Amino acid sequence: MAQKSKILIIGATGYIGKFLVEASAKDGRSTFALVRESTASSPDKSELIESFKSSGVTLLHGDIYNHESLVKAIKQVDVVISAVGFQQLGDQVKIIAAIKEAGNIKRFLPSEFGMDVDRSNAVEPAASLFALKASIRRSIEAAGIPYTYIVSNGFAEYFLRNFGQSGATVPPRDKVVVLGDGNIKVIFNKEGDIATYTINAVDDPKTLNKILYMRPPANILSFNEILSLWEKKISKTLEKIYILEDQLLEKIRESPAPSNIILSILYSVFVKGDNANYEIDDSFGVEASEIYPEVKYTTVEEYLDQLV
Repeated sequence: MAQKSKILIIGATGYIGKFLVEASAKDGRSTFALVRESTASSPDKSELIESFKSSGVTLLHGDIYNHESLVKAIKQVDVVISAVGFQQLGDQVKIIAAIKEAGNIKRFLPSEFGMDVDRSNAVEPAASLFALKASIRRSIEAAGIPYTYIVSNGFAEYFLRNFGQSGATVPPRDKVVVLGDGNIKVIFNKEGDIATYTINAVDDPKTLNKILYMRPPANILSFNEILSLWEKKISKTLEKIYILEDQLLEKIRESPAPSNIILSILYSVFVKGDNANYEIDDSFGVEASEIYPEVKYTTVEEYLDQLV
């Protein structure tokens, strides 16, 4: 059996980064996390850093703004996964330059973990954010670096925990705000499952220079269908307040950052249907639950069971 690739995760202590580190270590891979020295010594991150160490993860001090440390880290691995936050998306050109100089990387997975930025109907300010991600794709391709792009669609913990209700920490039990008419198909996956599918893909020839889409059948539901599941679980009908397209566009224009960014992303998902409004063609992509049927993913319904 072929030896598993060594993986470097950049942005390891971030939102999705920590799940990627956990999944890689759990898969028995040599896992490296690039961590700033200030982060490694931060009290806020101490528990997470200790969990990395106890999982056998190798911490490498450095960051994407220190070219020498970046090249040195990259030379120790076979695959690089970036999980940097949106403020650093454009700076991934520095990772691309370091990968080119190192010359040993079999695969690069840039920070995407959302919808397909080449197939979106975004409005500003999300449009600029997606254009930035798309420009990183083009830079990777121009540099001739082998890649896999991860289209994970929505994060379950991020949205389903409160159904996108502003300021709420639990799902609604009385009334709920619905963006659009609630009939558009959306996709939400649990973060741990997203990480598992991602790690499965790094050595897979089927995902080389392709997009890995995460569309598990049980997780393709409309907001109205999700609400119906929830109402059955709590034995109650919620009052629904619909914010239709024109109202939502106005709300995006009036809102300050970062609310306007979040709302414009939600517009793409819930009004334009950018999670599931196109077919996946073999020429550019594969679907995770089809090629990794052995992964037991958490369904939306199972996730909701935990919240009752």
